[in-house]
Amino acid sequence: MTIDAALHGALQGAFTRPIPKSAGAQVRYLVKQHHGSTRDVAVLLGVSQRTIERYVRDQIKKPRADLADRMAAEVRRRWQPQIRAKARKAAATSAGLMVDVRARFGFTAAPGTTDDARLRHLTLALPPHHAARLFDAQEQGATDRELQRATADALGEVYFRDGGHRAHGLDVELTDIDQIQFEL
Repeated sequence: MTIDAALHGALQGAFTRPIPKSAGAQVRYLVKQHHGSTRDVAVLLGVSQRTIERYVRDQIKKPRADLADRMAAEVRRRWQPQIRAKARKAAATSAGLMVDVRARFGFTAAPGTTDDARLRHLTLALPPHHAARLFDAQEQGATDRELQRATADALGEVYFRDGGHRAHGLDVELTDIDQIQFEL
């Protein structure tokens, strides 16, 4: 799982209504979000415009599994934007984020210290300023590598450097993410 997907998953926890279930309802929602353009939705989903028009009119009811996954993912990315924005603002200003990660951590530190990367499982509360940094980077279209770097910096400060109380100058590297999950 990517960090981008994990951040989107955290915001989905704030939804107050479930996403549309049927393929027709999902496609109609996407068309509405694209100001009535079936062509834009067709490009987004990688199908023909005619196929999108048939879903809108419920002439096709059961999409292929890969198309159904893409439809649901695109609807989830756009669902309840005001709720999503409110949850993002709360995390960035007061609540922060919980992160549960199992990954390989390596370090760059003073000579004589161990910098061998090893697998760790951490569950931590990240303060609001780190949540704001992660959400801002995601919103600006940061790559997963950049989000990974921001997450490593946050974990480095909160866990390894204990907010500046120890391990000064320790640079944390996060690699081989086995599992990551964020919660608001």
